Amino acid sequence: MQVVILAGGLGTRLWPLTRRVPKPMVPVNGVPYLEHQLRLLERQNLTDIVILTGYLGEQIEDYFGDGGMLGLRIRYSRDRQQRGTGGALRDARGVLAEAFLLIYGDSYLPIEYRAVGARLMETASDAVMAVYGGLWRETGVFPNVALGADGAVVRYDKKATGERDLRYVEAGVLALRRQALDLIPPDKVISLEQEIFPLLIQSGRLWGYRTAQRFYDMGTPEGLRVIEQHLMEQLPEEQLA
Repeated sequence: MQVVILAGGLGTRLWPLTRRVPKPMVPVNGVPYLEHQLRLLERQNLTDIVILTGYLGEQIEDYFGDGGMLGLRIRYSRDRQQRGTGGALRDARGVLAEAFLLIYGDSYLPIEYRAVGARLMETASDAVMAVYGGLWRETGVFPNVALGADGAVVRYDKKATGERDLRYVEAGVLALRRQALDLIPPDKVISLEQEIFPLLIQSGRLWGYRTAQRFYDMGTPEGLRVIEQHLMEQLPEEQLA
């Protein structure tokens, strides 16, 4: 299954580290953070990769090239106008598979990614979101997802601060059908999370994939410290939840 990585953000929360390097290229235990993500994908035999670059994207493209050094096939789509996560996907449509996995270039979730894709194929949905149902305080993110009895996402609120109906946290891995991109209007700055997810929820086309495995976010100085410690301690072949 194809994997698409959103790697074009400005990384303002990590300033000044991201002043001269894009966030996915910030060193973590001696190599760019993105290399840890890519090696996790290679261990799962997920080798067809599309990286959506933006800010200082040439550094990512020059370093990883065609992915051969990691046993991968990597292609790129550059968002030169910073049109948001939705806009970056819209502009990359020509290289996207009919169904694909989507991960964020600043988060790390060590699960079997194919299981998220399988969940998409089992449902009539256009998208499946991995959601963490464990101790949310260890992630530093308030629960922001509510699931219905059938497993469909019935509410998503990234700015939530403790509402009772929200029991899960978006974990940074999704599976999407390419047709979901039809919701993204042309030539606009569009956030996948803030503008497309609500439309999918309204039509009952966004479902959840529950996991007890916590995710790691390297997008802040504290998060960077935590993921460095985690990756330092993990076994060569990380146990997948």
